[in-house]
Amino acid sequence: MSKPQIATRMPYEPSLADRIVHTIDNCDLERFLQIASRFGTSRFGYVVTPNVDHMIRYHENEEFRTIYAHASYVLMDSRFAAMLLRFVRGVKLPVCTGSDLTSNLLDRVVSPDDRIVLLGSSPGQARLLEQRYGLKDLRHHNPPMGFENDPAAVEECLRFIEAASPFRFCIMAVGTPRQERLALQLQARGVARGLVLNTGASINFITGVERRAPRWMQRLGIEWLYRLLHAPRRLGYRYLVRGPRFFAYMLVERVILREPQA
Repeated sequence: MSKPQIATRMPYEPSLADRIVHTIDNCDLERFLQIASRFGTSRFGYVVTPNVDHMIRYHENEEFRTIYAHASYVLMDSRFAAMLLRFVRGVKLPVCTGSDLTSNLLDRVVSPDDRIVLLGSSPGQARLLEQRYGLKDLRHHNPPMGFENDPAAVEECLRFIEAASPFRFCIMAVGTPRQERLALQLQARGVARGLVLNTGASINFITGVERRAPRWMQRLGIEWLYRLLHAPRRLGYRYLVRGPRFFAYMLVERVILREPQA
């Protein structure tokens, strides 16, 4: 079984000739919690959390490859993808799911006085977070549905986050690829300071809007099946029609593990 390559901290810049290389940070949950706890508010960075859907987008969308190339941290979100890549490609990847990361940061790292920015989710969910974690400085903005097609609404999101800077963490909860696009734009504008987490549906799980799969299903890498069974109309195309493309891409997948920045 081949060992994964260990890359330096220079970000991978995908080219047309070599577009199916994924650079993943060598971080499980515990290691990244230590890194995130020390990140501070004097610089900007953003986290992406690749799952099967993200990896398909990476193969098919140049913009998405650019987003990943500029991410400060790339954390493997999918145990299912990690298991398949280990079996087919011989690469052992650490897993740090976005949902586990968000809940553990709020439980174990964030203090009540830390400034936390939440983009997306309902006002009720924001209040639940304030109450559950004793947050005294939570800044919340929920853009309208379809905001990504309205330049003024996108600009409002960016200015809201920048006005709340410096923050300790900014949790993006507006879905992929919208949240990752915003993170890249924030980086390019150079105003915001703090760590941005593109962690998908984590806020829905924390606040009870959606239920996570039982632990045994998570460990087996079939959390996707639980979600499909509970929301077949919403997730059927993603998992049953679009998802199988990953099997073909995986055969030519090359994964590089890199040491994360301290």
